[in-house]
Amino acid sequence: MKHAPVSTRKMVRVVAGNIYAATLRVLTSARVPFVVGGAFALKYYAGLTRGTKDLDVFVRKRDLPRALSALGRAGYATAYTFPHWLAKAYWDEHFVDVIFNSANGLCPVDDRWFKTAPKIRLFDVDTRLCPIEEVIWTKSFVMERDRFDGADIHHLIAARGNTIDWKRLVARFGDNWRVLYGHLVFFSFVYPRKRHMVPAWIMDELGARFHAGRADEEVPVCRGTLLSREQYLVDVKERGYADARVPPFGNVSPKHLRIWTNGISKIR
Repeated sequence: MKHAPVSTRKMVRVVAGNIYAATLRVLTSARVPFVVGGAFALKYYAGLTRGTKDLDVFVRKRDLPRALSALGRAGYATAYTFPHWLAKAYWDEHFVDVIFNSANGLCPVDDRWFKTAPKIRLFDVDTRLCPIEEVIWTKSFVMERDRFDGADIHHLIAARGNTIDWKRLVARFGDNWRVLYGHLVFFSFVYPRKRHMVPAWIMDELGARFHAGRADEEVPVCRGTLLSREQYLVDVKERGYADARVPPFGNVSPKHLRIWTNGISKIR
């Protein structure tokens, strides 16, 4: 791995104190708009504390080159890991995920991520946190064999359901509202005494949509690939289903999808 010159690395450590603080200061000094998510968002919203060796920062795609350039000048090794949603910045054993979309291409970082982002002080740096609606939106599509973010969503609703902008959250899902509906049904099972944290009108509205939309798709498409990059590959490779991630259904190019799929073997 490429390392920064010793003088530069010492400068960052002295100024920032630790790598996460350094990252926040570098991006702030470069005037790159960003919000922090991941474990720090879960702790803020739901009181969940978990160890982490990385920092998740979300930027708009148009701001990504400036973010990586600023981090590179500060001594980080940077990589455009997956061209359709993720870059990384490395410092020894630590790394920063610089995220500008979701892996399925459905949740691009746009201006709305910043309009309601709470202001917090993290590692003695004034910064902004990913809005809870966007945390739930992006986590709702993570359903792998080795990772399922449903419990995070349930904890977030249990802790902050009365502060969530539910209309904005429903709008975020658009045509994929069934994914949100499914998580809300499971929430009512997990926390039966906290069902009131989800407004009744949402369950009524989504339930009505569910019962009204029974027509079959004209094209056999598998939307499971929006939830897992591996578990539904058999459907698109062997069973004749169209992949919901690629045009005309989704936003991920076939080239970028191949890179993402080939990455499966690298994490084993």
